[in-house]
Amino acid sequence: MTDLAALETQIIADIAAAGDEAALEAVRVASLGKKGSISALLATLGKMSPDERKTQGAAINLVKDKVTQALAARREVLKSAALDARLASETVDVTLPVRETAAESGRIHPLSQVWDELTAIFADMGFSVAEGPDVETDDYNFTKLNFPIGHPAREMHDTFFFHPKEDPGSAPGAGGSRMLLRTHTSPVQVRTMLSQKPPIRVICPGRTYRIDSDATHTPQFHQVEGLVIDKGSHLGHLKWILHEFCKAFFEVDHINMRFRPSFFPFTEPSLEVDIQCRRDKGEIRFGEGEDWLEILGCGMVHPNVLRACGIDPDEYQGFAWGMGIDRIAMLKYGMSDLRQLFDSDVRWLQHYGFKPLEVPTLAGGLSS
Repeated sequence: MTDLAALETQIIADIAAAGDEAALEAVRVASLGKKGSISALLATLGKMSPDERKTQGAAINLVKDKVTQALAARREVLKSAALDARLASETVDVTLPVRETAAESGRIHPLSQVWDELTAIFADMGFSVAEGPDVETDDYNFTKLNFPIGHPAREMHDTFFFHPKEDPGSAPGAGGSRMLLRTHTSPVQVRTMLSQKPPIRVICPGRTYRIDSDATHTPQFHQVEGLVIDKGSHLGHLKWILHEFCKAFFEVDHINMRFRPSFFPFTEPSLEVDIQCRRDKGEIRFGEGEDWLEILGCGMVHPNVLRACGIDPDEYQGFAWGMGIDRIAMLKYGMSDLRQLFDSDVRWLQHYGFKPLEVPTLAGGLSS
């Protein structure tokens, strides 16, 4: 019995010393498991006489009950301590502002937003979107657009040319097979006219590349061009489309525009378009004021371009226009430096960016 009392004292002490539930479980297994100390004592009862079994059995079971109770009590203490520690480490300050979700904290880049805005406007007028590759041939980028041999745009200091091919007609401006990074999205118009029969009504947004870099120019920028080919299209239609676009894009009820004669190889006649504005404290407001600001170029598609694309200029005529997406984004949202659009500054994007769910619609507002 002395040994049994000593065993009880030792087990109870081990239970009290257990610092966590894993240690407590180890004590339970060592005492009450299949090979535990108390289980081993219970296993000896079968070899005892009836009188000894009755006395020893009662004493051993009493120790077993005390150990079981001690284990349960210690387990509750440890669970309570673990819960208190967890609550202390996972406290939440309810006075702090709630963290924004990804949909609320993310921002759409202004260029992507403006791209969607102008697409919504022209789609409402019945235009579809046409796309083409960034890497073009000299033929699609220049020759089919009526750029003569020796035109400044064909020079290496203005255009990103790839290394010439091995064939004799691969020099810049000769043969039209040399590859380059497109200098405008007009090659998409060429591809559209070669693949579709009139009537055609498309816009061509995309990246373009020229060797230029300053506060208002970058080597890679974005343009959107429009093309309409039909039997009865004329400058009146062009002026109406551009007028309605400017009103919708700059979100004004009235806007004055003026068309000035200009020259582009791919249009005849060619025009540059100015819109009325007022410059006030570094801001530009459209639809009012005494100043004028050039925003785009346009004109009637040159007959030579139509012929080069397999369209009879005696049966069809059309008009086209082009503008810089980066430039009109700067004008609308008050950005001072074109290069900021490509700096990937998160602080700048938080200021000028748009929430992902602010999808531009004519009914709901373009930039609301």
